[in-house]
Amino acid sequence: MIKRYLILLLIVLISLPSMAQEWVVPAENGARLSPFAFSDSTRKAGAEIYATNCKSCHGDPGKNNVIKLVPSPPDPASAKMQTNADGAMQFKISEGRAPMPSFKNILTSTDVWKVISFIRSFNDKYVQKTETKAFGSGAFGEQVKIQLSWLKASNQVQTTITAVKDKVRLPVPGAEVKLFAKRYFGNLPIGEPRNTDVQGKAIFSFPKDLPGDSTGNVQLVARLTNEAAFGEVKTDSTLAIGVPTYRPPLNEKRAMWNVISKAPIWILLSYTLSVLAAWGFIIYVFLQIRAIYRSGEKNDHNAVV
Repeated sequence: MIKRYLILLLIVLISLPSMAQEWVVPAENGARLSPFAFSDSTRKAGAEIYATNCKSCHGDPGKNNVIKLVPSPPDPASAKMQTNADGAMQFKISEGRAPMPSFKNILTSTDVWKVISFIRSFNDKYVQKTETKAFGSGAFGEQVKIQLSWLKASNQVQTTITAVKDKVRLPVPGAEVKLFAKRYFGNLPIGEPRNTDVQGKAIFSFPKDLPGDSTGNVQLVARLTNEAAFGEVKTDSTLAIGVPTYRPPLNEKRAMWNVISKAPIWILLSYTLSVLAAWGFIIYVFLQIRAIYRSGEKNDHNAVV
């Protein structure tokens, strides 16, 4: 009986890696299509985004030089990657799953589709289907814009969404907005997504302790989530609403990556001692050779006498 349990346990343990690699994508997400046609320009832009955000783990497409993780990240040119539907790729890149990070707060939806455009360039059999957008022909009009303003009294950021319809700029109600603060690595979400009211406004409470630059400036990014209806709509704005914070440049303090004059003391000492030791050894060898040479000359002289 115990033997049977051990065999069963072994089977389960062997099956765990394959089970962990299953990544279920919701049907509505898997059916999504790119809002634009892939082209040489989108592939080129996607290659740059891939090199910055994806290459460190997924390696060079077709080279099978992926990083060793569990589960192993697939090579973009492999059948494992290419059998994913476009929407499935978009979902996985955006949402992430350990050990793969989520990129939805780092890359825009357009950036994600550009990465997919680059990945698809390694599949000769791929035929693209694009999404039909309601933008420009729906009830919201065109030239959708986002404006950001600071409500100092309540410590809030107000987003105002407007669009041009029949040559008149009108508020856009019911549009979901996301607000982010730009950080060194990625974007920090500010609260939960908000829907605009009848005046096209959505208000976000801003953290009172969020650090800014030395003058308190914080770079904010606001964007609409419904790209099928509006296209990619986002805006960047810098507001002096953070806590003034001095961030020393990376080359200000002594560090291994800095110039020689600002390298760590222990590295300078180690290097100096190593050089002195090397030269000392060379001089010692030279003196020993010289001593041997003189000893030989002396023996020759005594032999002649």
